[in-house]
Amino acid sequence: MDQDYQRRLLRQLNFQNLPTTVNENQPNKSVAAESLSNAQKCGDRFIPMRAGSCWSIDFHSVHENGRSPSQNRRSKDASSDNGKDGVAYAALLKNELLGAGIEKVTDPHTEDWSFHFPIQEKRHLFKYAVTGGGKLSTDGGNDISPYSLSPVSNKSHKLLRSPRKPTRKISKIPFKVLDAPELQDDFYLNLVDWSASNVLSVGLGASVYLWSACTSQVTRLCDLSVDGDSVTSVCWNERGNLVAVGTHKGFVQIWDAAAGKKLACLDGHSARVGALAWNTDQLSSGSRDRLIFQRDIRTPPLQSERRLQGHRQEVCGLKWSPDHQHLASGGNDNKLFVWNTSSMSPIQQYTEHLAAVKAIAWSPHQHGLLSSGGGTADRCIRFWNTLTCQPLQCVDTGSQVCNLAWSKHANELVSTHGYSQNQILVWKYPSLSQVAKLTGHSYRVLYLAISPDGEAIVTGAGDETLRFWNVFSKTRSTKESKSVLNLFTRIR
Repeated sequence: MDQDYQRRLLRQLNFQNLPTTVNENQPNKSVAAESLSNAQKCGDRFIPMRAGSCWSIDFHSVHENGRSPSQNRRSKDASSDNGKDGVAYAALLKNELLGAGIEKVTDPHTEDWSFHFPIQEKRHLFKYAVTGGGKLSTDGGNDISPYSLSPVSNKSHKLLRSPRKPTRKISKIPFKVLDAPELQDDFYLNLVDWSASNVLSVGLGASVYLWSACTSQVTRLCDLSVDGDSVTSVCWNERGNLVAVGTHKGFVQIWDAAAGKKLACLDGHSARVGALAWNTDQLSSGSRDRLIFQRDIRTPPLQSERRLQGHRQEVCGLKWSPDHQHLASGGNDNKLFVWNTSSMSPIQQYTEHLAAVKAIAWSPHQHGLLSSGGGTADRCIRFWNTLTCQPLQCVDTGSQVCNLAWSKHANELVSTHGYSQNQILVWKYPSLSQVAKLTGHSYRVLYLAISPDGEAIVTGAGDETLRFWNVFSKTRSTKESKSVLNLFTRIR
């Protein structure tokens, strides 16, 4: 390096390191003044280096630092709106300063927060050119009228005119609360279900009550106290006219809800029936005797009965797949099994959970996608591809997973939890980001059901209350994957 250039560079660095304010009583004041005069005489021009600059972070920091402390204490709903404004402002600056050509702002609540830049040639930050004809060609080929009074480019005009997706707001408080006396605080029971005819069935002690969401009328369907029995599970069929009731003594009763009449009483189990699942006219029941019975209610029980053996402890979770071909079962032995309609033994076994598997849900959007949740010692929600028998994802929720349910309209699911946070979480799949966190129950949120329109959920807990929440939207997600391998995307 040239010695003269090195000397001038050192003088410039010494000048930059000088203090901005000088004390009047400072003894080296004359030395600082002399250095300042020397630097002004021999200084070289400063050329900034922008190669290592991160424009997006800088713009975001400028936007955040401009907010007052009172604005920082706003609610999360307001902050989400500010986040959208910040993203739009950052895109506008990128268009004007970097020529990014962004015409549409990505929703900040989706999985991908980044902007998608079009493929274009490398451009300089500043471009000096002599233009003729009264037009400025600074918009990458999109000419701007010389009579336009707008200070921004055509791309930025399109960006500002692009439709803004409305902010989704999930209420943190339930829109209805019902008292549920004698609602048992038992992890292994399933005492709440919502029918396709918009009627809620709840097992309270030895009785089953029906609550109509249309008229808010409450009726008692049955009372098992005369037999010295109690209700351990309830489940509606798909049409919503029949409800199955599992009892503590191991019986399964079939009731006509409209007529209030008992149609059948199925025996066979030697312990309580805590899990029920309908598959059209077939009813599956899981018991503490470790057995799963599958029976067709249209025929005599002994002719259509299938006995499935596999679990070594109580069966506490049962769910049929949307295509009616596979049954998923979870037990207190920490096992998750998948059965088909013909085999007497499980065709798939998943043993990764470290606690009881009660929470089971099949995705209505992706064929073969199964989710399951573990108890207190596990606390994880796991996802499985039953087409390839492979685990997909796992998320630690931090508390006991009691129930899982998928949204009918969007690729989201809701989970309810027990020890120790007693909360309700809404997840976006496959990013597994939390959309909402709902609290209010003082005991474990052991029971969950979704309304027939797919918008609301009802949760029950040992605090003897039923709480209704609006968590899902009817609008189908536009980012839902449409694969040719999905059997439900087309009809041949």
